[in-house]
Amino acid sequence: MGAYKTGEYRNLLKEIVISDAEIEERLQTAVQTFFYDENERIYHEAGEDMGYLTDTGNNDARTEGMSYGMMMCVQLDMKEEFDRIWKWSKTYMYMEEGENEGYFAWSCQTDGKKNAYGPASDGEEFFAMALFFASHRWGDGDGIFNYSQEARNILSACLHKGQNGRPGVPMWNLENHQILFVPGSPFTDPSYHLPHFYELFAEWANEEDREFFKEAAKVSREYLAKACHKDTGLNPEYGRFDGTPMDDELPWGWFGGFFSDAYRTAANIGLDAVWFGEDAGHYGAPLRMMNFFGTNIEAVRCAFKIDGTPMEKPVLHPVGLMATMAQSALTVPYSDDENSDFAIAKRWVKWFWDQPLRKGVRRYYDNCLYMFALLALSGKYRIW
Repeated sequence: MGAYKTGEYRNLLKEIVISDAEIEERLQTAVQTFFYDENERIYHEAGEDMGYLTDTGNNDARTEGMSYGMMMCVQLDMKEEFDRIWKWSKTYMYMEEGENEGYFAWSCQTDGKKNAYGPASDGEEFFAMALFFASHRWGDGDGIFNYSQEARNILSACLHKGQNGRPGVPMWNLENHQILFVPGSPFTDPSYHLPHFYELFAEWANEEDREFFKEAAKVSREYLAKACHKDTGLNPEYGRFDGTPMDDELPWGWFGGFFSDAYRTAANIGLDAVWFGEDAGHYGAPLRMMNFFGTNIEAVRCAFKIDGTPMEKPVLHPVGLMATMAQSALTVPYSDDENSDFAIAKRWVKWFWDQPLRKGVRRYYDNCLYMFALLALSGKYRIW
């Protein structure tokens, strides 16, 4: 039974004997670095009332990072920063006309100019969830700060574009209830499957959309059980709807293996375990991953095919991978037996705890995943 029903959030850091004071100090230090440190921050204020998060490796602002930033802010009770990020997103990223009307441009320059006019589905998912939480934590305001209405509008676009004269195509496959990599794509991204979000969308979206999201939660859990390899637990960057990897060569490269996007899947499974505790066979995947990598952390310095075959492709985000593996430990029940599964999971959490935020040009993605893991492992990544 998950926190949705019990209201109790697991503090795994405390379970491995890290004190409340140490946890709070680490969290405050991470927040200060991520949002405010002049040299290392990801977040930047823009003008009097806006702000954005920068992908430091590409020098742009992405819906991924903007929506992540909003989720962090609502969890941390940082309303001013939340509203700044949301206003920047709605001002510069939101598309009011054309094929993608109602969606957000996935990449913009830091001055707000759009780099692309297409969306990436994970951004819309996180925007909607963060907005619902903001509504429940702080109350709805006016205009774009009527958070719950904005969230419902996003989800309505995701399901109803292409209907009743509305241009474009949906972000979900309406027949199989699976999230698409981008609207209209014939494949999905396992790390976009967020059943713990869909359970809440099924309560808070427009009435006509609730049944769809309830089924989407069930389908996504079943999909993740198939997409994570039966032996290694690894999942691909992109996958077909039947759970098999996308082995096709795409215009921007091959993504049928376990690489950067794919890391998030294990973390998402961990959060689903905390919030809802409804195992469709996917909760076992993180432990299989931990056993696959073993006790040598250097084993994760290259990419893999999902069957465990190493590839001549170095890991770009080692801190992000460690963070997601640690967060996935939330699927493993506590035990004080040193020969238990929890002993294996605890090792990853300790590795993560000993790892500082990443520095340098690649720090954006790693440090976003680090912040989420720190919140989740301390019991502070909550349903509002």
